[in-house]
Amino acid sequence: MSAARPAAVTDRVTGLVRSLRAHGVRIGTGESVDAALVVQALGLDHREQLREGLASALLHAPGQRPVFDAVFDLYFPLTTRASGRFTDRDELRERLARALAADDAALLGQLAAEAVDGLGGYGSSPGSDGWSSHQTLDRLRPQTLLARVRAELRRQGAEAEFTDRLLDDEIRRRIEEFRRRVATEARRRVAERRGTDQIARRAVRTSADRVDFLVAGRAQLDELRRVVRPLARKLATRLAARRRRAARGHIDLRRTLRGSLSTGGVPMRPVLRRRRPVRPELVLLCDVSGSVSGFSDFTMLLVQALRDQFSKVRVFAFVNRADEVTDLVGRGTADAGLAGRIAAEATLTGWHGQSDYGTALGEFVERYDDALGPRVSVFVLGDARTNHADPNLPALRHVARRARRVHWLNPEPRDLWQTGDSVALDYAEVVEMHECRSARQLGAVVGTLLPI
Repeated sequence: MSAARPAAVTDRVTGLVRSLRAHGVRIGTGESVDAALVVQALGLDHREQLREGLASALLHAPGQRPVFDAVFDLYFPLTTRASGRFTDRDELRERLARALAADDAALLGQLAAEAVDGLGGYGSSPGSDGWSSHQTLDRLRPQTLLARVRAELRRQGAEAEFTDRLLDDEIRRRIEEFRRRVATEARRRVAERRGTDQIARRAVRTSADRVDFLVAGRAQLDELRRVVRPLARKLATRLAARRRRAARGHIDLRRTLRGSLSTGGVPMRPVLRRRRPVRPELVLLCDVSGSVSGFSDFTMLLVQALRDQFSKVRVFAFVNRADEVTDLVGRGTADAGLAGRIAAEATLTGWHGQSDYGTALGEFVERYDDALGPRVSVFVLGDARTNHADPNLPALRHVARRARRVHWLNPEPRDLWQTGDSVALDYAEVVEMHECRSARQLGAVVGTLLPI
């Protein structure tokens, strides 16, 4: 990477920090100064060393690394140019197969640039800024080269080092790395014309903990499940600190005044009314239908990881019928199978399979009223969309009267509440309703609302 003027380097560092902040990475003034010192110490000649140095200065969690890498590639690009003018797709695929077999990073970078150059452009105007990694990969189809690369590696004697399974896994890893190079090259070219700040803000996929539950794909939900345990540990630490503070109790005025007689009526040593340390009980009532199931699934796994903080945790799932799934959640781990086990083993649907909050709330009150009590906090998880059925507000009022407190966690944006078949604002008049669209927002809300 060629040297740049100091002003340009300063702009790159401040742009990198600004874009990372826009993606939710918390970076203070101290970290920004550290980043500048890293650039000063490492320079721009060794790009991968600079990447690692800036990552260590700016990041606080492993989940932030994919966002950082994509933004770094825009502000500190590896400007690999195509080695020649694109001529033939089949010839390019043949060269790509040989480069993948050799695992030649420099050549793969050149081929990525050549592929975007020849296959990724769109638009007919001279000022067109259209470069598409999706179009490039769809036309090049590198994933279909696995057999050809395998044959080349075996010809070179790679079977001595790898079994068939390991060999295929290694080839897929190299192909996936090439796909990332193509995506990076396409973003870089668009950024050259539209502006780096704009592309860094709009074209870089945000971290999984900031993705809306309702639009998260399977890969993002799988990534979220990997952060359940760290998030649970953080919330457990916060809950323990709140309990320690609460255990000190309030001032016992009578005993404080009696003790002040020895100091002339001045209460030098306030006497606190100690609280009995009693762990609360928690009840989850979860809509597991449709797209809401990803939100409920993640929240159930989070509570499962926190269950040691409560004397009792009971979990109930519903679609248009309610059933207890405490044992299923207890047996579950942070994998994609929890929702499937609940659907297979619990009775959640009756004569139709659409969400029916009114019927489910009524059945919960009728069958599981014993789960409620003065020490019980209830969390209802769902989007409050009733498919135009009766919302059964009296049942929710009964739950609110019997429980210590009730909180409703809604994964929809607040401005969509009470639109279409949503009765969120009607339910919000009975219990507290909170917007929880992402894992980060859920962690903040749950950390505040957890009972002590």
